[in-house]
Amino acid sequence: MGEPDFWNDAERAQKLNKELNDVKVSVDKYKSLVVKADDLEALFELAVESPEDVTEADVKEELRSLQDDVRSLELTVLLSGEYDASNAILTLHAGAGGTEAQDWTQMLLRMYGRWAERHGFDVDTVDLLPGDEAGVKSVTLFIKGTNAYGFLKSEKGVHRLVRISPFDSNARRHTSFCACDIMPEIDDAVEVKINMDDVRVDTYRSSGAGGQHINKTSSAVRMTHIPTGIVVQCQNERSQIQNRARCLMMLRAKLFELEMEKKEEEKAKLEGDQQKIEWGSQIRSYVFQPYTMVKDHRTNAETGNVQAVMDGEIDTFIEAYLAAKANHEI
Repeated sequence: MGEPDFWNDAERAQKLNKELNDVKVSVDKYKSLVVKADDLEALFELAVESPEDVTEADVKEELRSLQDDVRSLELTVLLSGEYDASNAILTLHAGAGGTEAQDWTQMLLRMYGRWAERHGFDVDTVDLLPGDEAGVKSVTLFIKGTNAYGFLKSEKGVHRLVRISPFDSNARRHTSFCACDIMPEIDDAVEVKINMDDVRVDTYRSSGAGGQHINKTSSAVRMTHIPTGIVVQCQNERSQIQNRARCLMMLRAKLFELEMEKKEEEKAKLEGDQQKIEWGSQIRSYVFQPYTMVKDHRTNAETGNVQAVMDGEIDTFIEAYLAAKANHEI
């Protein structure tokens, strides 16, 4: 006998209730904005009639508040993709260039950590491979929070740094690259077929911070999906079982992403507009010298405040990407 559909029905009902609640929240936000706009109009009229009671500063303050609320609702609409509300798995890989690229990867790791902190997201380091002399060769973060993937999907691609190297005794200008990969955490309800006969599982000793057992046993896990060559690894959980479960979660997300990319490529072929994704096609440049500029090459969004960007203020680029994507400009 087959298993009863009770649990499947319960999952579907739970999903529908969540979708219904999300729609209700959006509708309530819109209604609140309409009321706020009407109140602002009345306040403006009162300021014209009785400037001694309502000042221009009062009206401007309420206008700024309304603009912030409208911007928040716009983001809610832009983040309406099927997996946008999901947690995100972010992976950084240093490009060629040794210490330079590894230091750049560590700088980006800090940038995304600060951005997540600003948005109240939780960040778990799943795997981290330190650089030979400084920096980080590769790192995988699990970023937990509503719309984490929806925001961070804009960051997928190659990030390019131009600066005078602190590691060069001749103070020459260097260009470094780091590849950023973003995947959504895939819900168990989404079917992703994995034949474990196609997966090679290796265990090894963790190179992370010590603990009671973490460096004394082969608790770290690496999974290689032989048909696709996809490799995922986790060493930061306290047991091999936990690392294995986290690896399997990342492998599901990678395979799901691969299928989504295939569909996008097929769609692009049909539309006659296929974009080639490769190591040299950077999405964003960060220039520290001879001038300061961060520019997104997809949307042309830019800022001269490099330090703010490296401190996690990247919402300008994220919002520009989401708007351009919604308008089919990229």
